[in-house]
Parts: sequence; C-alpha cells; structure tokens
Amino acid sequence: MKIYQVDAFTDRRFAGNPAGVCILPGSQGEEGEKWMQDVAREMNLSETAFIFKKDGAFSLRWFTPAVEVDLCGHATLASAHILWETGIADRRAAIRFDTRSGPLFVRWAGAEKEGWIEMDFPAEPEAAAACPAELKQALGVEPLYCGKNRFDYLLEVESEDIVRGLRPDFRLLAAVGMRGVMVTARSGQAGFDFVSRFFAPAVGVDEDPVTGSSHCCLGPYWEKRLGRNPLTGLQVSARGGVVKVKNSGNRVLISGKAVSVLKGELV
Repeated sequence: MKIYQVDAFTDRRFAGNPAGVCILPGSQGEEGEKWMQDVAREMNLSETAFIFKKDGAFSLRWFTPAVEVDLCGHATLASAHILWETGIADRRAAIRFDTRSGPLFVRWAGAEKEGWIEMDFPAEPEAAAACPAELKQALGVEPLYCGKNRFDYLLEVESEDIVRGLRPDFRLLAAVGMRGVMVTARSGQAGFDFVSRFFAPAVGVDEDPVTGSSHCCLGPYWEKRLGRNPLTGLQVSARGGVVKVKNSGNRVLISGKAVSVLKGELV
C-alpha cells in the first residue's frame, strides 16, 4: 500500500505543511478508522489523508495523530497533488472529494499559472464572541477582536510582530473547548494582506505549520476588514507558507502549491 509525504502551501521541500497521503486499494476503504488512526499516529504529522475511489469520485478522510477531523486544507491539497503526480487522476479535470464536510472540488490552475492548486471549500465565517480569560492567558495577549465559528476561535491582534512572537501555553489552550485557535493581524510586508498562526493542541497538533481550513474563516474576515478580494495570507509558523484566498458567497477558493518529499510502502 503506497504512502506519500507532501509539503503543502509551498514550492520548496522542507517548508509549508507536511501531510501524509495514503491511497487505499479497492473501492470500499475496508481498513477501517482504527487502522487509519494508527497509521496517522505512526506518521506523526499534523494530518494524514486517506483516499479511496467511490462512485466515480474519491472518498477522503483526514486524521491527526489523535483524532479524525471534519475539514483539512493542506492534506486535501497534498492528496490532489499525489493523484495527479501518480496519474491516478487527470490534471485536465477537477477532482471531487467526498468528505465529512460535503463534496470538495480541487483544480490544477495549469503551468501558465505556475502550478497553483485551487480548492473549493465551504466558507466558515466567524461571529463575535466573548474571549475566555483562559484563552487570553494561554496566548499572553489582549486581542483587538475575538470571534469563533463551529471549529475555532479567531483572535485579531495589533501587529504582525505580536503574531510572530506568540509562545502559547498549550496545556491551557487544549482546555479551551474548541478544535483550535487562529491568531491573525494585518501584514507588515508587501505582497501579503494578513498573517496568521494556528494552534490546535486539543486535537493533538500544538501548532499547525500552514492551515487551509482556517482560511475558510480568515478569508471572509479579512475581506470585511480590508475591503479586498482576493487576498493573500502568510502563515508565519517556523516552516511558513503562502495561501491565496478568493471569497465567493458561501464558498472560499483556497490556492497553494505542493511538492512531494517522500514515498514509501506500508508493509
């Protein structure tokens, strides 16, 4: 059984967000979720994706080392990249993934657009919310704004330097009661509209290097704040990555690049 590792939201190896991609034989995914969870724990990446063919599309599931999650951008990007690179899917056609968040469509923008991969995801806008004291304590910041959607908290802070300098207390963050926390600010660099970091210790990922699903929220949020669409985000983790976002009603088009790093075989 083939398994791959892909660095997503980057065009160079050892940057962006690494994801495992496992292509399951057959059309039923008979291995079961306990086996998938074991493989994800063995891979020890923020997410490992599992793909199998089903009814003319591809079923896609995502697991952190600890739990299955409902939505993951970088492992979806990595999955499409591998399906095209191995010839299982044709770059000329969109890939449909059936997931716990409904159908997701991924398209290759083409060589003329420098190989960007575009994902069509549901928008996950935030609503204003009271910021729990333990969340502020865990991050050591006083946010300009606090909101949340069905997955995560969103905190806007005053500057990019604050985002880059965060040293969270992950034990406190894990007890906040949401999947994760995105912290964001306007970018101080030319070419980028906003910066962010994403922390999810509650699902076994202290800091996610580059997070596609958070941009389903960050895209609509920064369009409201800046009055611009499309937007370009920079996730300023240690590995770093670039995410392009185009808001389209209740959908968000999220674009990035990907590069293969490793391929192997489960024995």
